[in-house]
Amino acid sequence: MTAYVVYDVFTDRRYGGNQLAIFPDAEGLPDAQLQSIAKEFNYSEVTFVYPPEDLRHTARVRIFTPTTEVPFAGHPLIGTAIALFDLGFPADMTLELDIGLIPCTVDGNLAQFTTPTALTRFAEPDAALVARALGLTGADLDTKTHAPVQAGVGLAFIIVRLTNRAALSRCQPDVAAMREGSRRYPAGLDFATLAYVAEDGVIHARMFAPLDNIPEDPATGSAAAALAALLHDLTGKAQNLTIHQGVDMGRASLILAKTFSDRPGIQIGGHAVRTMEGQFYADE
Repeated sequence: MTAYVVYDVFTDRRYGGNQLAIFPDAEGLPDAQLQSIAKEFNYSEVTFVYPPEDLRHTARVRIFTPTTEVPFAGHPLIGTAIALFDLGFPADMTLELDIGLIPCTVDGNLAQFTTPTALTRFAEPDAALVARALGLTGADLDTKTHAPVQAGVGLAFIIVRLTNRAALSRCQPDVAAMREGSRRYPAGLDFATLAYVAEDGVIHARMFAPLDNIPEDPATGSAAAALAALLHDLTGKAQNLTIHQGVDMGRASLILAKTFSDRPGIQIGGHAVRTMEGQFYADE
């Protein structure tokens, strides 16, 4: 048996935000079963924590969606850092991920991490295809600030700005269009799409990755980091974003995303609260 805990992430109250299962001591789990374990939970992600490869660091963390291992994700980092802090780890941590070292700081149930990974633009997907993938029309896309772009800071997303909040609420992903997009623009997850609107300095967002068994994600820190980096790149100005996600699916989340004028990196912050714990039975 191996212990696990479950946290709701990017929320300060239970039953909101994005669920995350964390295995704080995953050394006893067979490596070949990690993907099956993540699929069994069927959350957006599950994290497995190991001793660090470099003893100067806090821990090594592996992240799995229900269908694949990913090198970086936001809500798993926030939730894992707070879970480790609750278990007695120090407030300042350095976590080893596949994309490199990620420094994290925890203050109670609030955590922040900074990724030094620069923005990578992979493609500018066809706007009509993106609109179809979201169940919208081309008129719902706001291309004045930027056209749809596939970009990321460790994990690629299609990032598309919509005209208004009503259009965001109408999103109903078309799986066939998503499959076409995944074939035409292979990078990161399978045409995972972050749609957002910016009104009065506040951002509302939704993220869909149905081909990766994530019909809709309540909170996506890696996509928030990509959005902040993209807006910084487009405007040449440091960003300080408050991102509301998960509202339309009844799991309201709040993500804080910052970039800086005097140094590289994207900072992601948010709360997390423990909801349950238990023992997992893995095959020997």
